[in-house]
Amino acid sequence: MAAAVPYPAWLPLPLRDGYGMKPVTPLVTSRFQSGASMTRRRSTSTPTMVTLSWVLKDRVAAMFEKWVQEDLVDGSAWFLCKLRTPIGDDYYRARFTADFYNGPYLVDGDFWRFDATLEMFRRPLLADGSTAYPDAIFNSDIVDLAANREWPEA
Repeated sequence: MAAAVPYPAWLPLPLRDGYGMKPVTPLVTSRFQSGASMTRRRSTSTPTMVTLSWVLKDRVAAMFEKWVQEDLVDGSAWFLCKLRTPIGDDYYRARFTADFYNGPYLVDGDFWRFDATLEMFRRPLLADGSTAYPDAIFNSDIVDLAANREWPEA
């Protein structure tokens, strides 16, 4: 797989307003002639769709559209997008969906709003086996705080 395009330093992070995720189901259901059905897992790695928006000034909006057209090959290329998920803020491999983006819409007189749905390459989940040690997850803030207090130079 080709390397992902980096998120530009000049592009602000997406807004929190309207931000949301919808995982693509990993399940498939087969229906039998008898009327019964069977559901099974199709795969262990599925994408997640993320709805988000940017509000940008004139020049940044113009650069955004050119970046999508040129660097992202009209939105078809994967890029690294900093996103917030339940497991934290990180850069995730994403690309625009076939719906592309909507906008620019003029808002608040001097800003342009772009709405998009991105496909995250993989659903952001904790590591396998995490449910066996829930206290490690629930108390990770305490461990982080203690480690930084006791070993700040490390």
